[in-house]
Amino acid sequence: MMSSSEQSEIRVPSLGESIREATIARWLKSEGEGVTADEVLVELETDKVTLEVSAPATGTLSKVHVPKGGTVTVGEVIGSITQGSSAKPEEGTSMTLQQALEKKISGLNKVDLTLAASQIGSPVTEKIKSPVQNSPAFESVAPSVRKLAEELDINPNDVSGSGKGGRVTKGDMLNFSEETANPVHKPVSTSGLPVGSSVRTSSRREERVKMSRLRQRIAERLKHAQNTAAILTTFNEVDMSAITLMRNEFKESFEKKHGVRLGMMSFFVKACIQALKEFPAVNSEIDGDEIIYKNYYDIGVAVSTPQGLVVPVVRNADLLSFAELELEISALALKAKEGKLAIAEMTGGTFTVSNGGVFGSLLATPILNPPQTGILGMHKIQDRVIVIEGKMEIRPMMYLALSYDHRVIDGRESVTFLVKVKENLENPERLMLDM
Repeated sequence: MMSSSEQSEIRVPSLGESIREATIARWLKSEGEGVTADEVLVELETDKVTLEVSAPATGTLSKVHVPKGGTVTVGEVIGSITQGSSAKPEEGTSMTLQQALEKKISGLNKVDLTLAASQIGSPVTEKIKSPVQNSPAFESVAPSVRKLAEELDINPNDVSGSGKGGRVTKGDMLNFSEETANPVHKPVSTSGLPVGSSVRTSSRREERVKMSRLRQRIAERLKHAQNTAAILTTFNEVDMSAITLMRNEFKESFEKKHGVRLGMMSFFVKACIQALKEFPAVNSEIDGDEIIYKNYYDIGVAVSTPQGLVVPVVRNADLLSFAELELEISALALKAKEGKLAIAEMTGGTFTVSNGGVFGSLLATPILNPPQTGILGMHKIQDRVIVIEGKMEIRPMMYLALSYDHRVIDGRESVTFLVKVKENLENPERLMLDM
């Protein structure tokens, strides 16, 4: 029997500025299970990030007050821990196979239903684990990685870790999943069935899934931007030859010296900052009947994650070198994919750069990130025939799109701003000389 012990409350921590509610995304322990101080117990999902809440003391999780999917507020008690109690089940206690299946059904991949049906009601004393959960590496990875391993049915032992000390991260799991998800497709007939097949099957299924808080927030913000701002988009194209040649010439020495790859994003951030200095309206925001012109440059860089699009911010980007920009952008992108971005890292940007080209987008119109008045959309680099001094040449070209708030920025300013960005990219030496 458990001894009488002191109770500790598990409370919702501060969620960040202006955020008051969260959703219980997942309990990592069940009532009656032993816990250790500082062990992650529950994951909370806000409209911006996923937070992990740790145990305040060692003992047994005696009560879960708010189940998965419940909405909670800052400071609310969501569970209780009985301190000093045994972390192991009492002798003589047992659960039925049906209870064990209900408890671990999300982790099971292959179950012999006939055998299970014949044994329902018989006592068992061990939890049922899937092959992935039985993996030696399963308990050593972070809770978020364990969750992903179960969902994707991937053994962490099969994945090369890029984290500290070779630990497997969520990004590693997702990359591994993409690399291995290339099934060989059989020829398909006009009926939609594999050639030679005479069996007709129906796959007319629907699935209703509640939107995550992050997805709800994205939807709200995008709709708010369309409803409140007078959004227009202007387009141009840029010849990427000079940047391509520069990267090819210096990429190895750059990476060797700075420990980071010389990507495209640092060039675009630098080019935008130079243009923003000449056209401050594109680096402003509206507050009531006033325009706030920002004399600093905190550039948001849109990053796609499994949960949705997030925009971490590079602070004081104008003061950073190419190497410092690449290091900061790389670090923020990794944190975004692992769900570890802090609230402060996603607020307060003055201008945003979004690269849809990495997904193959040739041309698109980005939507403003309120309260910003401008966003630059990058697209796929594609060889095209262009005329230079009366001669046709094949050059690596990219379409650029600038969406802007017409309430603040006039057409002439938007077009001239984008032309300035184009000139900076086609003559990258200007960026080096701050011209």
